[in-house]
Amino acid sequence: MPSSRNSQPQGVEQIFADADAALDSLSARVSADPEQVERGLVQLVLTLVELLRQLMERQAIRRLDAGGLTDDEIERVGRTLMLLEQRMGELRDHFGLEPEDLNIDLGPLGRLL
Repeated sequence: MPSSRNSQPQGVEQIFADADAALDSLSARVSADPEQVERGLVQLVLTLVELLRQLMERQAIRRLDAGGLTDDEIERVGRTLMLLEQRMGELRDHFGLEPEDLNIDLGPLGRLL
């Protein structure tokens, strides 16, 4: 069986062809558009901020119900949460996102928010 250094074992061509096809398929699914990448990143960051905002709001309500906040703290927390919600709305509008765009589907676990 003659063999040269330049010839490849049988099947290697098929492996390369399969790898090329997989890369082409992946390229078709991955958006390389900078605007889409930026929007996706903004969507992810705003989703995390919204999750934290909701957690802070729930914690504030628990502390309020438990009597653990003074009147000044209640006022400050309420004002802070309202300003954060307003700023989130401005950022969503700026990037063309709706509130439901921030609710990530976690598959069998359901929606995040």
